[in-house]
Parts: sequence; C-alpha cells; structure tokens
Amino acid sequence: MEKNSAILRDAIEGSLNIIDQDREKEIISRRFGLNGQKETLEQIGDMLSITRERVRQLEKAILIRLRVSSEEGTIPELAAAEKAIIRNLTEMGRTARVSELADKIYGRKTTAKERAGLSFIGSISSALTLVEENDKYYLGIGVASYGDERQIRSKIDEIGKMIKKNKKPMTRDELDEQLDSEHPDHIKAIASLSKELSSLNDLWGLTKWPTVNPKNIRDKIYVVLENNKEPMHFADIATAISESNFKRKNVTIQAIHNELLKDSRFVLIGRGIYALDSWGYKKGTVSEIITDILKKADKPLSREDIVKEVLHARKVK
Repeated sequence: MEKNSAILRDAIEGSLNIIDQDREKEIISRRFGLNGQKETLEQIGDMLSITRERVRQLEKAILIRLRVSSEEGTIPELAAAEKAIIRNLTEMGRTARVSELADKIYGRKTTAKERAGLSFIGSISSALTLVEENDKYYLGIGVASYGDERQIRSKIDEIGKMIKKNKKPMTRDELDEQLDSEHPDHIKAIASLSKELSSLNDLWGLTKWPTVNPKNIRDKIYVVLENNKEPMHFADIATAISESNFKRKNVTIQAIHNELLKDSRFVLIGRGIYALDSWGYKKGTVSEIITDILKKADKPLSREDIVKEVLHARKVK
C-alpha cells in the first residue's frame, strides 16, 4: 500500500509541476485541500487580494489546462496513478465514494489531505470521472468509460426512482433484475454515491426509512424484530442489537426495555416478550382482548375459539 501512496504523491507533484505560476499552484492546492485544508473562493481571494470571481476563473482555466495535458499524456506520473485507481475501482464496482476508495488504495483510514489528493487526480484525469459533492450526492470517482458525471448521476437517480416506486427496501439482486446492470456490485457502487439512499443487511432504501437507516434505539428494535419475524424477549433484543451491523450498537437492557414501553409499535405479549403491532398482536389485559374478540364476532363463541383468537393477540397460557 505504501507503493500506492508514493504513486499518488508523484502524480500530484507531477501535475502541479506543469503549472508555471506559483499563484496558480497556490489556488489549486488551497481549493482542493492538497495541503490539508480545503479553502473557499472567498478565503483564497482575500489571501491573494483578488475577487472571488477571479479565483473561480483562474481555477477553471488551470484545470482545463491540466485535463488537456492529461489527455495528451504530458504528465508521465499520472499514468501509474490512473492504473492503480482504476484497478481498485474495478474491484469496487467501477464507482466509489472518494473516502472509501482512498481507504482501499492506501489500505487504512486516510487523512483529509490524502482524500483531497485523490479528488484532484480524479478531476484532471481523462481516464476518470469525478462526481462533485452536493446535497444529493457524495464526492465520488468513477471509471471514465463507465460514464461522465451526468451519466453517473443519472444512474444514481434511476436507482432512487426504482426504490421510491417500490415503496419499500429492495435487495441488490432485486435492483439488478429491474435495472439490468452488468453485475449486482455495480448497483451497490452506484447507490452508495447517493445521500438519499442507505443500506442495511443487503437491503437498499431511502435514508429516511428506519429499516435501512435506524437512527435511534427504537428504530433498531424495530429492525431487529422485523428481521426476526417473531416475538422476542427484551434481553434477546438487546443482544441482537449489540451483535448487529448498526453504526452505534452499545445499548443496555434497561434502555431497550424503556424504549419498548414508550413506542406503540411494540406490544407486550408475554413476560418480557414483545412483538410488532403490525403482526396482529394487541395491547391490553387478556380480559380486554376477550371482550374485543366477542364484540367483533357479534355472536357467541366457544371457549376453544376464544382461546385460539386470544393466542393470535397475546402469548399466554
């Protein structure tokens, strides 16, 4: 992995070396954060005593020159970096978030400076496509032969539309069948660039859906019960959360029990045993449930029929 680090460093230095003016090098370095911290047009303008618009114009002109040089092959160090990046991108599904791609290339958790360098290479390389970050998309890089930025964003949006139409999470294989991609890994790679989509246990859905992006203990309890498909004791629910793939899974049994009591989605059906109300279980004492059953039946029922109906709503002897 140290070899990759040296290759990328040489590519960055080789690219900057073809920029003649020190001021222009300063603009690119600060805009991408090649020195460790990315700066705004205003910050750079104040430092150089020029307007924000002038900084933007210079940045655009410099990047155009670098891209032309990349296409013409006049930055020899860039070819090795492109090869290393494309090799890793191919393994990841042709596209990836810059943060995840950088960690894979370097073989460890990367710094902001290292990720900035990768973004810089992606922005000037003719073999790569940089997907700029905004409210909808994460900063990403793709293999240029897979599409330009507009085409990659279109593929991301297509997955989002498919999930919204389905109105519930979908597996990678289900999405692959609907979208007819070359490989399910390409679906995962593209979907991971969307800020509107999240995944959990190979299910992809909207970020606002707790089933794929549980943000609190109650959501995590719901996911555990939904995946288990049958009632669980609150202690077992706590264990399942601690052994899950959730981002935050350090919970206490008492915290789990408290949240179960507060949320109407969870129904106590036995001694410490909880189920989802969507499964047909009802809250209340056994006598209240029997009363409700008789009211709905609107006719006399045998003891056996009543017991059968009660067991659909509660787990009792």
